[in-house]
Amino acid sequence: MPLKDLPFKIRFIEVPKDIRKIPFDAEFLSMKHADPTIGIRLELDGKIISYCPDTGYCDNTIKLSKDADLVIAECAIAGKSGKEWPHLNPEAGARIAKEAGAKKLVMAHFGADDYKDFKARDRAQKRARRIFRNSYSSRDGMQIKV
Repeated sequence: MPLKDLPFKIRFIEVPKDIRKIPFDAEFLSMKHADPTIGIRLELDGKIISYCPDTGYCDNTIKLSKDADLVIAECAIAGKSGKEWPHLNPEAGARIAKEAGAKKLVMAHFGADDYKDFKARDRAQKRARRIFRNSYSSRDGMQIKV
């Protein structure tokens, strides 16, 4: 959807070249994806939040998620990943959270073609919980206590 068609305002703020200018601790690392994308690790008020979008499993997802209070990771359907177009499925997101020693995983960035209803997201949550118990599928308007 074109940004001009969104029902809310969007304001982009570029990450400064000198990250010391950001008013909180932040780390940005490249993700494993066909197109350039970055993951983010934020440290705010003693809490660590890791955001790993559009990526396949890689060392940088673990590094950003190390001891995180919350990992937010994309969630694709199993089989929708490959060397040319890597993405995380429920099991891979859970594996990252577990290996990184995170406290909570919230899966997001669900493809509408693969997750046609919330039941599909519930199934993804069940699959992730087999590996990492504190896994959740996101919903619009969801609030997460960190």
